[in-house]
Amino acid sequence: MDFGFSPEQKTLAQAVTRFVERELLPGYHQRDKEKTFPRDVWKKLGELGLIGMGAPVEDGGHGADCVTEGIAAEAVGRGDPNIGVAAFAAAELCAQALLAGSGQAKSDFLAPMLRGDKVPAIAVTEPHCGTDAVAMRAKAVRKGERYLLSGEKSGITLAKAADFFVIFAKTDPAAGAAGVSAFAVPGDSPGLTRQFYEDMGSKTLCRGSIFLDDVEIPEAYRLGKEGKGFRTLMKGFDVSRVYLALLCLGAAVKSVEETIEYTKGRLAFQKPLAQFEGVSFTVVEHAAMLEAVRLLCYKALSLRDHGLPHTKEAAMVKWMGPRFSVDAIRDCLLLHGHYGYTQEYRFEQRLRDVMGLEIADGTAQICKIVAARELFGREWLKEGK
Repeated sequence: MDFGFSPEQKTLAQAVTRFVERELLPGYHQRDKEKTFPRDVWKKLGELGLIGMGAPVEDGGHGADCVTEGIAAEAVGRGDPNIGVAAFAAAELCAQALLAGSGQAKSDFLAPMLRGDKVPAIAVTEPHCGTDAVAMRAKAVRKGERYLLSGEKSGITLAKAADFFVIFAKTDPAAGAAGVSAFAVPGDSPGLTRQFYEDMGSKTLCRGSIFLDDVEIPEAYRLGKEGKGFRTLMKGFDVSRVYLALLCLGAAVKSVEETIEYTKGRLAFQKPLAQFEGVSFTVVEHAAMLEAVRLLCYKALSLRDHGLPHTKEAAMVKWMGPRFSVDAIRDCLLLHGHYGYTQEYRFEQRLRDVMGLEIADGTAQICKIVAARELFGREWLKEGK
């Protein structure tokens, strides 16, 4: 097994880290206070090719493999995991769907998104269902060469900022998963309205709901064949979940590094805090756990790059990454004493932001169900077995 990165990947990591230290980390606090998505930063990410990195070159992407994209995600997480969620989760899932669409859909939405000119949002969750996406009630009714979309979508990352939405709706309500289709919908479409949330964290991502009242779109904005949307979505989750875990790990590892430096300089009883085992052992435990999850993340991405099954690994890191990152950031905050509890340091914001990723793209509970299905086999988990 090769645990190292190629020279090109190491160069990328260094370049992204420099960008993060220069452009993302300094404004992390301010973006939280402003509660708006920074389009200027988004444009810079597009110029660097950090949005939808895996999209084919002919479609405006860089054709990056998943491990390489994971390296970039981890680096971005060190500076602002919220920006990373937009680039490596929302944009990744939207790109997966748009790549199945028509040439018009790609030119109208995919290419501008990759350049950083348009902000995407993916709309799956509804008020009565999240993980159980098959239970969605939003409908898309065909009228000749157009579709009319109706329903409500909730919990949408970037709902306030999005220039377009990739919306999943039922084209055949009686067909279950086989009746779900995907559509690209401009954010200014007549009949589409928005409502925004006041969230505990991730304020930059301005989540909210959208309401669809017979929103009319052309057939060319259907992404792939009718009834194929759910399968595309699930395949997308198998990689976006890993990127989310790496974003969390980036924020947590940065917190650990900052705490190591702080405890070396902070004195108690005339010696550095780092010399107390109650401090150093806590840091070591978190560093070990974060490194273990990190390795599993890159294993999952390597499996995907080689066309091998990786659903189990993706589900595992999706609950492990955010959970253990939250634990690490919390202890880093506490090891800074009363200073750590202030907004002068970044720990409280990271804690709020990373905690939200325990929910995104599948809660810990659903990810454990997914992993259990892979371990035991679906037939052994059926009711009454």
